[in-house]
Amino acid sequence: MGEKINEMNGLDRRISVAPMMDWTDRHCRVFHRRLTRRALLYTEMVTTGAVIHGDRARLIGFDASEHPVALQLGGSVPADLARCAKIGEDFGYDEINLNVGCPSDRVQDGRFGACLMAEPQLVGDCVATMKAAVRVPVTVKCRIGIDDQDPEAALGALANAVVAAGADALVVHARKAWLKGLSPKENRDIPPLDYDRVYRLKAALPRVPVIVNGGIGSIEEARQHLAHVDGVMMGRAAYQEPWRLLAVDAEVFGEPPPHADMKAVLLAMRPYIEAHLAAGGRLHAITRHMVGAFHGVPGARAFRRMLAEQGVRPGAGFEVLQAALDCVRDEAAVAA
Repeated sequence: MGEKINEMNGLDRRISVAPMMDWTDRHCRVFHRRLTRRALLYTEMVTTGAVIHGDRARLIGFDASEHPVALQLGGSVPADLARCAKIGEDFGYDEINLNVGCPSDRVQDGRFGACLMAEPQLVGDCVATMKAAVRVPVTVKCRIGIDDQDPEAALGALANAVVAAGADALVVHARKAWLKGLSPKENRDIPPLDYDRVYRLKAALPRVPVIVNGGIGSIEEARQHLAHVDGVMMGRAAYQEPWRLLAVDAEVFGEPPPHADMKAVLLAMRPYIEAHLAAGGRLHAITRHMVGAFHGVPGARAFRRMLAEQGVRPGAGFEVLQAALDCVRDEAAVAA
């Protein structure tokens, strides 16, 4: 339902891959881009303090092939977020996203992430200040609520504040976050999913792109959600089973995929891998994102073992990935 709504705001968000700490680094995103031309990719969350004071090239640098790609920021000081949004825009990011959903203790201690669900007006102020600083879209990723909040009231208040501030889209993880009593890992699974709450939000915001996130395990499931919202953000399924992304362009956008199969995708990574190695990088930094590349394919286990045992060795080169690929005999068994 969301193609025209998304186009109004400059980016097609029908399918995106969630920002995930320690997972969606630049190597992961380059790999995912070889699987789909169209999915919107997100960085890991980067704090405003890190962007302002840290090594920006290392923290938020990215490969040109990653476009369209969004930078996710964590913070709660409007001026700092505006400064970092402008830095991100100058780096070339296509969107700046504010994290209002991460439940970790470290994030809470810094007064950002999911705890900001309790301060919708502050989030609105952050968005307004960021919007004034950049021309690229500014979006928000949140939960449906935290702790004992009523999701009807909490999500409504947050959405109203950020939309009034000019947010270009709202990404909603369709679970509460429990800031006390559950770990970040448990917060990804234990709070029940409430997709209907996100659907109701979309009905209340007909002209604002609303993207649903949380527990979506396949492109077929994504297509079902697209009957109710403008976009779907996939997380662990996209990362742990990257072969699913090969279906995105054909099944959602009606376009051919960048490569015919996973073997072709991994072979297409060769120039990027060799450039990384030549710059002093290690093979495992890239191949750790590939271990789930094959599903139901003869030789998949041997492929994983080869990467796990040989890819981590100092001096490992592309020949290790090639040898792992040689273990994979037939991709016809891949499940769509």
